[in-house]
Amino acid sequence: MKILIVGGGGREHALAWRCAQSVRVQHVFVAPGNAGTALESKVSNIDIAADDIDALLRFAIGEDVDLTIIGPEGPLVAGIVDRFGAADRRCFGPSAKAARLEGSKAFTKDFLRRHRIPTAGSATFGAADFDEAYVRAQRLPLVVKADGLAAGKGVVICETHESAIATSREMLGGSFGAAGSTIVIEEFLQGEEVSFIVVAQDQQVIALATSQDHKRRDDGDRGPNTGGMGAYSPAPIVTAQLHRRIMREVIEPTLKGLASDGNPYVGFLYAGLMIAADGTPNVLEFNCRLGDPETQPILMRLQSDLIDLCEAALDGALERLEVRWDSRAALGVVMAAGGYPDAYRKGDPISGLDAAASLPGKVFHAGTRAEGAYIVTAGGRVLCAVGLGDSVGAAQRQAYSLVHAIHWNLVQYRLDIGYRAMTRE
Repeated sequence: MKILIVGGGGREHALAWRCAQSVRVQHVFVAPGNAGTALESKVSNIDIAADDIDALLRFAIGEDVDLTIIGPEGPLVAGIVDRFGAADRRCFGPSAKAARLEGSKAFTKDFLRRHRIPTAGSATFGAADFDEAYVRAQRLPLVVKADGLAAGKGVVICETHESAIATSREMLGGSFGAAGSTIVIEEFLQGEEVSFIVVAQDQQVIALATSQDHKRRDDGDRGPNTGGMGAYSPAPIVTAQLHRRIMREVIEPTLKGLASDGNPYVGFLYAGLMIAADGTPNVLEFNCRLGDPETQPILMRLQSDLIDLCEAALDGALERLEVRWDSRAALGVVMAAGGYPDAYRKGDPISGLDAAASLPGKVFHAGTRAEGAYIVTAGGRVLCAVGLGDSVGAAQRQAYSLVHAIHWNLVQYRLDIGYRAMTRE
């Protein structure tokens, strides 16, 4: 088989690495990929942007690619699966209509209310009807969200009414481009956040290994929100009882609701949940693809063939598939560029990658590129160092051994990834 992975981040490196391990796979193409994917056996990069659907489809047809797996959200929302399907090319992911779960927070809040799926109270505004009085009447803190795609950064937690009003007006005024032309103002939920990812085909579903990530940039869950500074799997908070409740109250009604609305879902579905003190799994967001950095530790634990899993979903045969997992924990630490998540440096040479490659664990590339004899930084989140261990603590030690072997100018990373799980251990 020939496989095409669309995207160039750490999630896509992990997808390409895992797909290349399948005995069924002859070669994996990654568009556009990064310096890490270029080094993997049976993998090569293709100089096509992830959002260039026409060029991606031409390549898939010309190379007779057997299966395309979409990594990032942009192409999904833009309808890449629909385009590939119309050309009779197998493409793993939801249709554009189903991908609105990620593409529009206002759409999702309405969907959750209509289908009685637990979520925070909210209101939706555009520039013409924004209501300061509504904001001032709400309990603090407040969460202001850009409606559209904003690379994981369109969510701001506001501690005062004044900052919520200012943030709202900035978004509506264009600080996030078209993504902020509509905003959602949401109540702040207390609890513990969990990433719950499944593979779905209409109402057939297989839950992947549980995971938990760290959105804030700094230790102790402080600082600005990011795309994610680290993750681990499994998430000890997700007991068997909570797992059943999430499936019953969130995943199953979501898939049933999409089907009843005429938008049956195929692909990875990520529910970002806030688990309340009483165990209620409130939906914070949906992603219509694998999370990043959750993918890296999850795929480190996956022992089944990823190609078999994707094809079973496309063929409507998920119910006949049993997925196997490594019983060990996996933990990934994101190493980011100086200044991330705001303006950040690029082009800094990375040292220590060869030394890290000789250590246990795996370093996945995200924002990297080759420049002559060097690999240099080329994005905000640069690497994700993943360790395995009999406990989250053991996996953490292995991951940080990799981190400490690598350096570049002004590298930043958290020192406490996995601390919640370790307190439970």
